[in-house]
Amino acid sequence: MNLQQLKYLNEIVRRDLNISDAAAALYTSQPGISKQVKLLEEELGIDIFVRNGKRIVALTEPGRAVLDIARRVLRETDNLKQVGQEFSRQDRGSLTIATTHTQARYALPQVIKAFTLSYPEVKLGLHQGSPTQIAEMVLSGEADIGIATESIALYDELVTLPCYEWHHCVVVPPKHPLLLEKRLTLKTLAQYPLITYDFAFTGRNKINQAFSEAGIEPNIALTAIDADVIKTYVELGLGVGIVAQMAFIPERDRHLRMLDAGHLFQPSTTRIAIRQNQYLRGFAYHFIKLFAPQLTHEVVAQALHLTRQGFREK
Repeated sequence: MNLQQLKYLNEIVRRDLNISDAAAALYTSQPGISKQVKLLEEELGIDIFVRNGKRIVALTEPGRAVLDIARRVLRETDNLKQVGQEFSRQDRGSLTIATTHTQARYALPQVIKAFTLSYPEVKLGLHQGSPTQIAEMVLSGEADIGIATESIALYDELVTLPCYEWHHCVVVPPKHPLLLEKRLTLKTLAQYPLITYDFAFTGRNKINQAFSEAGIEPNIALTAIDADVIKTYVELGLGVGIVAQMAFIPERDRHLRMLDAGHLFQPSTTRIAIRQNQYLRGFAYHFIKLFAPQLTHEVVAQALHLTRQGFREK
């Protein structure tokens, strides 16, 4: 048994049981991967995969247990590398952040600017996706840190820490009738076609929840994952926009007007997600503190320590 075999196993599963895709991702041959997986199965005395002819179609029950252990071994191997780099090359390395468009566009620019000035030799990567995709990127090791609002907190394998609360706002073109309202209501909003986020993004569940609790059916005319797209269609007169308040910048959005909606929708919480048992480099702690000053090295390290302790006790 060797680490390469465990890497092959993990990559096959990551690539939806497609050995050809796994081989391409690992720059090796399909027969080579197949041979190593068979050797691993022979050594363990079990079938890891269910096969239909030469085609892999599923993981067996013992295969799922092997995969779980293999992933832990690979994560700890990566942690060992991180420890070595931390003490031999403290200001060099790479840091990959997975986040949503809203965070990347409106919350992170100044943080990234400050970080790159402090760590010019750290290669910073920024991946965008839905909260579910972000969680999966962190869990797989494709990203070191995840930043999102919605379902990222639902993954038991992630340590998630609250960063800040934010509210939604309503955006309309100049001279829109809603600008004459003394106090915006859900009932009034429901009279117009609404343009807002796709269900998986940026506090959308808070919007749905508010209308549902009020017994009002909103007219959702268009959804998007990108606040800039939403604002574009509002400018075209296709509806009233509901976006994160951070996404409205008066100096840039001069063709729109903003109405406060903090009293209509519950606040949302942006969180940082880190994989359980992950070893973070010093500059990763610094990045987190730049983004959320209350999340000091000690606070984050303690959260990771508690999950490691809980993991060992299981």
